[in-house]
Amino acid sequence: MTSSAHSPKILVTGGAGFIGSHTVVSLVEAGFEPVIVDDLSNSLSSALDGLRAILGRDVAFYQADCNDREAMKAIFEQEQLTGVIHFAAYKAVGESVAEPLKYYNNNLGSLLLLLDLMKEYKVRTLVFSSSCTVYGQPEHLPVTEETPRLPAQSPYGNTKAIGEDIIRDAVRAQWPVKALALRYFNPIGAHPSAEIGELPLGVPANLVPFITQTAAGMRPSLTVYGDDYNTPDGTCVRDYIHVMDLADAHVQALRQLNETNADACYDVINIGTGRGETVLNVIKTFEEATGVSVNYTIGPRRPGDVEQVYADVSKSARVLNWKTTHSLAEALRDAWRWQQKIGAKVASE
Repeated sequence: MTSSAHSPKILVTGGAGFIGSHTVVSLVEAGFEPVIVDDLSNSLSSALDGLRAILGRDVAFYQADCNDREAMKAIFEQEQLTGVIHFAAYKAVGESVAEPLKYYNNNLGSLLLLLDLMKEYKVRTLVFSSSCTVYGQPEHLPVTEETPRLPAQSPYGNTKAIGEDIIRDAVRAQWPVKALALRYFNPIGAHPSAEIGELPLGVPANLVPFITQTAAGMRPSLTVYGDDYNTPDGTCVRDYIHVMDLADAHVQALRQLNETNADACYDVINIGTGRGETVLNVIKTFEEATGVSVNYTIGPRRPGDVEQVYADVSKSARVLNWKTTHSLAEALRDAWRWQQKIGAKVASE
């Protein structure tokens, strides 16, 4: 795929990460020109090789820390940016509890610096990576964007809530920024080419990589934390969205902001499927979709786990003209294909 000199340039912070790399593909396919900045602290440069294989060309890449003012200023100076998608953040919930200041410094500092530079260089559109963690354990399901935010269960979750507030307040102060905060539910899957996917460093914190690693024999067993919740089979319920659907939502968010006449605006939008799936149903669907069995055991509840949360997605359909198109089975097949690819690569090295 070739770039055009007239393609709008979009800064993608954390663009070598799981969601960021898939969004880079969707941006190029939609006629945008992504510019990746990533310090590779929670991702690998091999994602850039995967992007090259999918796109047939390189994408502009800067290895830099989003809290490094001089480095970021140089990127804004060099590239004629028209928008920013801000993914870059520390995201390990447990680590955030142990090291809260590290998370506040990194996650909020990078956002403040970006907003400063956007103002200075007259970059007007921002899509912010938020999270359904801001809802905590909601009283009513599904959650709408009007559902009250509850106190965060972790400093990581709190950085998402505070990040939303920072952007909202900047816009209220009539900064010329048009912004959307996308509250993701649970991204899973991989690009269907298996060239890029989720690559957790160390022990996975998320369910699906744990399933695929267990199925591949890398881990002896998967622990399901609790089977006595008030859910259809007693296990926790989440809204699992294919990462390619999530990537496309960012493209639609940019388009919506570009079509907005206001100089400054801010809104929040849920990005999910609108369906809740239990942990046991995800395991069962994986086994049916791949023909591979998963060894799992039932363990005690894990402190801090929300019993169930899933999205009301009517606003994303109305405002973004977007909805998911991939099934849970598709997402799990793609995740398994990716696991097989990286497993074979590791075995050959």
